[in-house]
Amino acid sequence: MARDFFPFVEENTNQNEKDAGSDNSLTVRYAARIAVYDDKAAAPRVVLVEPKNVRSYLDEIAATVNQLAHEQGGKIPFMVMREIVENFIHARFVAPTISIMDNGNTIRFSDQGPGIKEKNRALEFGTSSATEEMKSFIRGVGFGLPYAQQYMVEKGGSLTLEDNISGGTIVTLSTRRSKDAHIQTLPTQEEAEELPVNQNQQAVLHAQQAVSQQPAAQLPNLILTDRAKQVLQYLSEHEWVGATELTSTYGLSTPTWSRELKSLLNIGIIGKFGQKYKLTTIGETLLS
Repeated sequence: MARDFFPFVEENTNQNEKDAGSDNSLTVRYAARIAVYDDKAAAPRVVLVEPKNVRSYLDEIAATVNQLAHEQGGKIPFMVMREIVENFIHARFVAPTISIMDNGNTIRFSDQGPGIKEKNRALEFGTSSATEEMKSFIRGVGFGLPYAQQYMVEKGGSLTLEDNISGGTIVTLSTRRSKDAHIQTLPTQEEAEELPVNQNQQAVLHAQQAVSQQPAAQLPNLILTDRAKQVLQYLSEHEWVGATELTSTYGLSTPTWSRELKSLLNIGIIGKFGQKYKLTTIGETLLS
């Protein structure tokens, strides 16, 4: 019989851990270190979350990070932080470290686990490397990273996914848009020749400043190709778009539309979530 799974309110945690495997490979052996950079002129203060049973360990880390970040004035919500904390289970809890910076508005989660080889796929809904053992404690349905990325970008921030220095993963959440955010891709040589990127990037920068100061401000003129205008026309009627939808609607080849989408992504008019694209704040303002 099917049942709902509530990983954050399960009462039979001890039984879950007992059933999770005889090798105890998910036993917590490392204290989580939370570094709070509350004074730029001083070393961070460090708060430890000592090893304990898996569910209590994850809950305490999430609650402590949330409290410390919000004490600094941070705006990142608890639900987003918790999804990233949950991912420490994929690293087998090896050396989890959290750094709280920028008055709580930039939080970096790092570990020294096996790392993430296919980072793009890790940011797609429904892709997961969770084992049956891990699913005793987390959903394991490929929700956490894509959700966190989508939320941060929708709010004007970013999620960056990187390799750690000596193995493992670093996930950085920031309320500020980052040029290194994993959702962005660089243009190919062909795209760079096809679109006057520098001029457009300068116009987008001016547009971002106008939008941040006056939501109703008139945006500078952007140099857009006819295909780019068709993309915007499609997005004026639909929330999401991909190369396949554009091919079905306007013709031309799927690779042609893929290049056009990447060009618009590069100059900040659309953002990428998994395999689909949607308008950014700049794109929405441009349409209006």
